[in-house]
Amino acid sequence: MSDKKIILEVKNLKKYFPVLGGVFSRPVAWVKAVDDVSFHIYEGETFSLVGESGSGKTTTGKTILKLHEPTAGHIIFEGTDISDYNASQMRPLRRDMQIIFQDPYGSLNPRLPVGEIIREPLVVHKIGTKKEQEERVIEIMKLVGLRPEYLHRYPHEFSGGQRQRIGIARAVVLNPKFIVADEPVSALDASIQAQVLNLLLELQQKLALTYLFIAHNLAVVRHVSDRVGVMYLGHLMEVADTKELFDRPLHPYTQALLSAIPIPDPDVKKERIILQGDIPSPINPPSGCPFRTRCMYAKPICAEKTPPLIDIGDGHYVACHFVEKGGKTTYSKS
Repeated sequence: MSDKKIILEVKNLKKYFPVLGGVFSRPVAWVKAVDDVSFHIYEGETFSLVGESGSGKTTTGKTILKLHEPTAGHIIFEGTDISDYNASQMRPLRRDMQIIFQDPYGSLNPRLPVGEIIREPLVVHKIGTKKEQEERVIEIMKLVGLRPEYLHRYPHEFSGGQRQRIGIARAVVLNPKFIVADEPVSALDASIQAQVLNLLLELQQKLALTYLFIAHNLAVVRHVSDRVGVMYLGHLMEVADTKELFDRPLHPYTQALLSAIPIPDPDVKKERIILQGDIPSPINPPSGCPFRTRCMYAKPICAEKTPPLIDIGDGHYVACHFVEKGGKTTYSKS
């Protein structure tokens, strides 16, 4: 995909949240939710961020959309640095940058019928007459698999899968270029997940969409992604094409995540890598490599120096002291 246009570039992105304390509620510490993350997304592809809960995936997505203000770094959308844009500057860009939330019920206004929920972005951006807006809503409802007669029903009258289709309809009604899909199927039954994932892929083809797909389910990620970034404690550990990452994971954290994917064939035996302990607190992360406290290969250098995310070839990036260019690994158990 290297000959394709880059639609989004993130450079050294940081997002720290203050921990307030004392009489005057001043910052006494900082939660380093996203800490020096860099990647790019090509137009028309699905780039996925994966990792355990608390790794900073969702915060990264929301910061890119400026739902959180970045602490530092650059967000470049279609060649324009939007890092310092205020709310009024961002408003025109909201047509091109949308989000699908994880909770299909909590993200919908229970007081509005479905037709009004989907129509609301058109009203906010003053697109079309009321009749044109209503026609557009019906068109989008059909596109996402909702019947036009559902127009006047309320969110509580729908199943979880239908609610997520409503959320998807609201996100695509403005014909955006880029969508952050924040764990869009994790709250759904397994039988419904495949339907929604296939819908997202169909819409990508029909509407020329680019996705930042956030998930913790690696089986889902493998199905929908062109490239994958693995996050841990606010840092990117590894980035590669989906097939390359699943066939040749090089970072110990990626290897542990992939070892947890169940294999449907009972005759195939796979060694499970069990990570010890929990993710450290982002208020007081480890020195050096953030993964070193749970890594079986950790050496003294891992505590002294943070490994940079280096390109080892063919767009495969790894942040590990013991992975060299070309993919040669030199790690050994302590």
